[in-house]
Amino acid sequence: MTGHRGSDTVSRRPAGEPPNGAPAGRTVRDRGLRDRVLRSNATLTPAALLLKVIQVGPLLMLLVIAGVFAVASPHFLVPENITNLGSQSSIVMALALGQFLVILIRGIDISVAAVVAFSAIVAVKLVGAGGSGVLFVLAMIAAGGLVGLVNGVIIVKGRLPQPLIVTVATLGVATGLSQTLTGGVAVVGLPDLVGTLGAGRLGPVPVPVVIVLGLGAVLYVVISHTQFGRWLYALGGNPEGAERMGLPTGGLTIAVYVLCGLTAGVAGLITAGQTDSATPLAGSGNILDAITAVVIGGTSLFGGRGSLLNVLVGALILGTIRNGLDLLNVNPYMQLVAIGVIIVVALELDVARKHLEDRVSRSQAGEVEA
Repeated sequence: MTGHRGSDTVSRRPAGEPPNGAPAGRTVRDRGLRDRVLRSNATLTPAALLLKVIQVGPLLMLLVIAGVFAVASPHFLVPENITNLGSQSSIVMALALGQFLVILIRGIDISVAAVVAFSAIVAVKLVGAGGSGVLFVLAMIAAGGLVGLVNGVIIVKGRLPQPLIVTVATLGVATGLSQTLTGGVAVVGLPDLVGTLGAGRLGPVPVPVVIVLGLGAVLYVVISHTQFGRWLYALGGNPEGAERMGLPTGGLTIAVYVLCGLTAGVAGLITAGQTDSATPLAGSGNILDAITAVVIGGTSLFGGRGSLLNVLVGALILGTIRNGLDLLNVNPYMQLVAIGVIIVVALELDVARKHLEDRVSRSQAGEVEA
């Protein structure tokens, strides 16, 4: 009976009030709940409103850019051009999906620029240009995952805090191997399945777009609805805190780099299918676009914050800019200038967003204390 009366006493305790004799620190969880309630119900401050605008900025930017090119060129909205835009953007979209994961945990992977070519060349050597299409595809994706595994193991087991240096090194190794294995000459005449996956169509929709959207859907579920995804955000937001919580930070890091390598293998598959060749330097120019797409999509370079869907939007923004400028016959070198300006603007927005989030958090914390 005594235990029953104690339960009644606890149940009548006002929400958020600590148990008798308990330290005030035990109300942190309740305070966090109250903070979230206030955040959802409170009138938006100018800073909070601006923050929400920045968060949907990538989609707004895509709509504005598409609108400008639609007015500037009568060919932009032609169905065939839209199809080409999707097909051309699919390679960067695949690379950006993997790059998103590593940037989310405060990493970066430059080696994917070489994995695009390396994966196809490994498949040529293991399976043969005229071999089984299924085995060829599996070999390509596995080769990408292997490079990612090497990156992850070196970073974690070697305790190297600079993934940029590690992945630049593996980029050099993969590029050198690609050149050595092919003698610097492209291998043509790949299996038909590769061409279908890289350049085929399902009705009006390019097959590579279907592949990338399917890959994005799987990763979205993993990132947004699994413990693995929550751990990645925790690791990126506070690596030291994640270790204190007992999260398998080393295993998570290795897994992320493997996933990045696998997505690079998919990008290599699409590239090989579109060119019907395994070229030693294929994809070398896509790494800048992939990283830019992630940053434009709002993923923080400080880690722990980002939207996978916005990353795909970021890749479409770049594809739209390149496509539109091509239609307007703009010098390709000026396209690089445009991309560079976009990177700077995106970085400034990232810093501004972080400052706004800190300001909004402090404001809401003050409301809770009051």
